[in-house]
Amino acid sequence: MGYPKTLFWNVDTQEDFIDQSGKLYVQGAEEIRPVLKLITDFAKSEGIRVVNTCDYHHINSEELSSTPDFETSFPQHCLAGSSGAEFISETLPESPILIDWDLELAIFAEFDDPERFRNIVIRKDAFDVFTGNPYTDKIVQILQPDQVFVYGVSTNVCVDKAVIGLSERGIKVFVFEDAIKELPNLPLPFEAWKTKGIHIISFSDIRKYL
Repeated sequence: MGYPKTLFWNVDTQEDFIDQSGKLYVQGAEEIRPVLKLITDFAKSEGIRVVNTCDYHHINSEELSSTPDFETSFPQHCLAGSSGAEFISETLPESPILIDWDLELAIFAEFDDPERFRNIVIRKDAFDVFTGNPYTDKIVQILQPDQVFVYGVSTNVCVDKAVIGLSERGIKVFVFEDAIKELPNLPLPFEAWKTKGIHIISFSDIRKYL
């Protein structure tokens, strides 16, 4: 591992959000695909650990609604086992360790082998990965990162929750501005991020911060 205290944090880069035929397509998300691939390839070549979060909803999820307000509820998307819940090819985690809600706790012993499990996948059933999966805090505590670089979709919902959650846990957080995309009609979080000391950078500048 080239940078053991650095994490990349890939937020919800799933087919239902990024593919134009997806069930909750984020307008323009396909534009960040090339940068997402560069990030994935860079993490692999540099041995950087990646936490990959993904929506993995059940039909009765509180977030899903047939009459969504597109703020606290959304149309059906990323259903467990569906193709829409899969990661896009540009960010597909290689040989990941999967953190579901009902996993055996013994699996955390495997985290001592970062070469074998460079990719971690956290399934969640809420906007906020820290409330949507009971093991997220434990994962962060085990990995003990000094800095985390966040990217994915959408900027003003799940990315924002991840960024704020990591920052509140005393971690230095960077966001790749060229690898995020927002949902329309919702406030953007950039000013709030700046007040919390969160750094917004271009992926092309990554080596300046490693």
